[in-house]
Amino acid sequence: MSTEGTRTDRLGLLLGQFDQAREMAQVRLAGLGDEEHLWEPAAGCWSLRPRDEAATPRAYGPGAWVIDKGAPDIPSSEYAEVARQAAGGMTVDKIADDWSVSVERVEEVLAHTGTPGPDETPITTIAWRLAHLHSFFAGQWEWTFGERRQDPHLLVDFTPSAGLSLERFWALINRWRENVGAVTEEQLDTVGFSQYPYGSDRDDPYIAVLAGANLEFIHHMAEIALLRDLWRTRFTTGG
Repeated sequence: MSTEGTRTDRLGLLLGQFDQAREMAQVRLAGLGDEEHLWEPAAGCWSLRPRDEAATPRAYGPGAWVIDKGAPDIPSSEYAEVARQAAGGMTVDKIADDWSVSVERVEEVLAHTGTPGPDETPITTIAWRLAHLHSFFAGQWEWTFGERRQDPHLLVDFTPSAGLSLERFWALINRWRENVGAVTEEQLDTVGFSQYPYGSDRDDPYIAVLAGANLEFIHHMAEIALLRDLWRTRFTTGG
């Protein structure tokens, strides 16, 4: 494999990772249909639903369709991150504010010893994962390169149409990639270059925010790929 022209600077490495993940995701999402988009493989799934059928207390979206969202909490997979935040000097009050939980919940997490048990979270549909990613990147763009004033939960008019959802999503991702590609070395090191109101973006250098965005994209696309495999084989049985 030729490495001619390969960037090895900090931004180049992150862009290369994102571009490869995007290429893989576009192939894996080809041919997604409406039924598969909304398929619920188990009881109690979180998904995209008509507003009057919302199944969770904080379902959100500006239009007729909303994405399920439950009560705020710190999942066990993030206990180590909370410990790092505290070790880095972040106060318990600030951590609680970042995670939208009580101070008592943060103290409980920090006092935990041993390996946390697995999270008992609902399975989410392909529609949910795509809508979540769309909302996340729309908010990241608005609060980094946009006017920094609109509520991220109100930026995306969700749709049950797989084709329309993907068309809108890839258009946003292309805009995101174009703007990130123009970020300077100084901006990479700027704390608060992203003012995204959920999480710790305002307290982090932008290079850390970008690394987190890549992780968000990659892990949700991997989950979507698995759901597509399960959909394709849903009527087969083991011998």
